[in-house]
Amino acid sequence: MKLSVIIPCYNERATIREIIKRVQEVPVKKEIIVVDDGSTDGTREILQEIKNEFDNIQVILQPQNYGKGYAFRTGLNVASGEVVIIQDADLEYDPNDYLKILELFKNPEVKVVYGSRILNPANEKSYLSFYLGGRLVTFITNILFGSNLTDEPTCYKAFRLDFIKSVPMVGTGFELEPEITAKILKRGVKIYEVPISYFPRKAEEGKKIKWKDGLLAIWTLLKYRIKD
Repeated sequence: MKLSVIIPCYNERATIREIIKRVQEVPVKKEIIVVDDGSTDGTREILQEIKNEFDNIQVILQPQNYGKGYAFRTGLNVASGEVVIIQDADLEYDPNDYLKILELFKNPEVKVVYGSRILNPANEKSYLSFYLGGRLVTFITNILFGSNLTDEPTCYKAFRLDFIKSVPMVGTGFELEPEITAKILKRGVKIYEVPISYFPRKAEEGKKIKWKDGLLAIWTLLKYRIKD
């Protein structure tokens, strides 16, 4: 089973080489699609070097910062694996967890798998407001769509490529992820979860998501409960 790993990145000069190394080390058939979203810190130059070192990497350079959602959609357009997964570049998530996720896709009925940080009690919790915000977004998701998710805001969202390409997408920023979740659940498709590792970084270390993104996530869930 071929995996397409889409890595949206923006100003990740300090970690981009390491995350690509970690992804490459996972023993699965894969392609890596890195979409640089207008970085200005030297990330693009590093990517230009890396793409010449491996034959399974595509690098797409956006002319400006359009947003994580737009970067994912751009990568999705060129993906060719049976399964596609979102990978952040900041080292918070361990690519070795791909193996757990892909195990579920051996069942042909499974279309979507999320990696849950909550299901792994060994994980360090992020700073309190971020942790509680994530739990709130998950709670509202479950109330609106009758689901039983434990971690809606997780980065590790994996989909069968043919299925996710059938889901219309509008969002360009962080709000794309709750949009996808809402549209999947509204179609009656089950989202499976597996426990994953998590190594949170703080805002001063470069974490980009803010409290207003949580509010936008909630608004997005409410909006797509009503419309498609």
